[in-house]
Amino acid sequence: DVVHFLHLKPRNTKHLHTVSLGFWIPLNFFKSFEMQLTLEFGGGLELLCDSVKIHNVNVVDPQAGEKLTMKDLLAWVRTNLIKERPEMFMKGDSVRPGVLVLVNDCDWELSGQLDTTLDEKDSVVFISTLHGG
Repeated sequence: DVVHFLHLKPRNTKHLHTVSLGFWIPLNFFKSFEMQLTLEFGGGLELLCDSVKIHNVNVVDPQAGEKLTMKDLLAWVRTNLIKERPEMFMKGDSVRPGVLVLVNDCDWELSGQLDTTLDEKDSVVFISTLHGG
């Protein structure tokens, strides 16, 4: 058995040359993937995001080339949008019980929840169904 591996060495500023496979790869091939999404927060969740209900965002997925999942998006939201009290929005890797999630107006429970894959220009809505009184 022979083990093959890809060895990259800089050749010039525009390309990298693969020594073992012998073809050129553009430098932008290694950049992170960016996807434009619309995120909406309601039922009080907008208060966790500086009271902004609708966010048009470009989500950078470090796993370029793979589909962006809701699990990836929630981690991104926790890091980039939630300004205070993230425990009111998330529990572990998912949303807290009582938060309704719609992906393109469809309940995410019908599409795989955390495994739901997202496409460019998708709309994701988070609505808290829990209210004080």
